[in-house]
Amino acid sequence: MAKDISNEVAYYYDSHPTQEDLMGETAWHSELVAYLKAVLTWLFHDQTCAIYENLNFYRTLDAMEYPIAPDLAIIKGVSLEYVRSWAPGRIDIPPHVVFEVLSKETWKKDLREKPAIYADMGVRELFAYDPHEPPLHRETVGRLFGWRLDTRSGRMVEMTLSKEGWLWSEQLDSWLVPEGIHLRLYDCEGQIRLTGEQAQTLLAEVAIERAAEADERAAEAAKRAARLAEQLEQARQAQAEAIKRAEEEARRAQALAETLRSLGIDPDTL
Repeated sequence: MAKDISNEVAYYYDSHPTQEDLMGETAWHSELVAYLKAVLTWLFHDQTCAIYENLNFYRTLDAMEYPIAPDLAIIKGVSLEYVRSWAPGRIDIPPHVVFEVLSKETWKKDLREKPAIYADMGVRELFAYDPHEPPLHRETVGRLFGWRLDTRSGRMVEMTLSKEGWLWSEQLDSWLVPEGIHLRLYDCEGQIRLTGEQAQTLLAEVAIERAAEADERAAEAAKRAARLAEQLEQARQAQAEAIKRAEEEARRAQALAETLRSLGIDPDTL
């Protein structure tokens, strides 16, 4: 049974827009968030997990607290419920993973302030990505950024990119790989993480391919059976011909023996 995660406080910004709500989203931003959500939904489809997009998160019971609303928040072990916000109260579980998509208006806050805020919340991993083409002009280089919570110090520690420019997520058991405006997820064996639609399409393609292979094997088996039947029929005919010839030779031999006996010659002495 899903846990009750309703809030004890009626937060002001649950019914009033924040500054982020009033800002428009670029096509890159909305496309990337939708894609990541689809991938993550399928990744956890057989597990209890809640994935929220732009949900308000609060850290106190102050009704006027200004929320933080990550582009994506993944909370493992909790069933998805349609709530207005997530706050301390009847349940106090922070997101395990948070994604922020950088924009011209928010990138400084995303990179400079939010790691500490999410650390205070207890978020295990934070990832920020810039999908823009060309990338936003920033003081730092690169598109992909990541932080992991150090549970001893309670601080976010910035992750180091691999030589390929990737980041490993322990919580998602996946590599995060920049690909232009997209951020892809790959497993440890280098296989791309799929969306549910892609997975179903792939399964359908595999099923069709296997059915075609089965049909091909069945057709080949039918050909082999036909060849075997033909060979057996040929062998049967050859055997019948041999028996017929042997019978004819036996009749001729019998007729010759009778002729010799009629002439007073014993064929057994020849």
